[in-house]
Amino acid sequence: MGAALTRETRPLTRTVLMPPMTALDLSADIGLVAVGLATLNLLIGSLIAMRYSPWRYWPHHRFNIFRVHNWTGYLLLVTCVAHPSVLLFSSMARFRIRDIFYPVHSPSQPLENTIGAIALYCLAIVVVTSYFRLRLGRRLWKSFHFVVYAAALALFWHSIFTDPNLKHSPVDPFDAEKAFVEICLVAVVVFGVLRWRYEIEKAALSPKSLPPRQIS
Repeated sequence: MGAALTRETRPLTRTVLMPPMTALDLSADIGLVAVGLATLNLLIGSLIAMRYSPWRYWPHHRFNIFRVHNWTGYLLLVTCVAHPSVLLFSSMARFRIRDIFYPVHSPSQPLENTIGAIALYCLAIVVVTSYFRLRLGRRLWKSFHFVVYAAALALFWHSIFTDPNLKHSPVDPFDAEKAFVEICLVAVVVFGVLRWRYEIEKAALSPKSLPPRQIS
């Protein structure tokens, strides 16, 4: 009797079922991963350009920072390819294979998708030429490597102005996903300014910038 009363008076709990993840959700999540990898890659690249030493500074440990920079670039390229490819499995997106590589006439947001494709192609140029940098030579490789800034600009533009649900909704800058992209963008801009100041100070201290000595 007591057990029966306990069961009857026990409050009923409702099971909240989470909606299943769709291909659109997976594509959006992969896009956020790509933004995070792009930010990490750009920050590490700035640290390398500023002669940052992980042994002298944090984390006071020897590791190959160039290898970390390269692998973040490879992973970034993979995620950038996977991000639109997942849309092929979405009945709502109605993307075709040609819309992945040439999204000018894609079913939804063709301008935003085209800018995203530009980011992918620019990134592919940077990654491939970096892999063959020893054969290309430092000067030619560095010229190709500057394309990374065009890739970053297109990537952040695409990430901010694209509606992940493909419903042409206005951009909400306070949305959690958009806020993450905006924070990453601010971090890249701050490190870019620091790198620019470092290059100016470095040029000012170089022997070529010093006035010639006067021979008495």
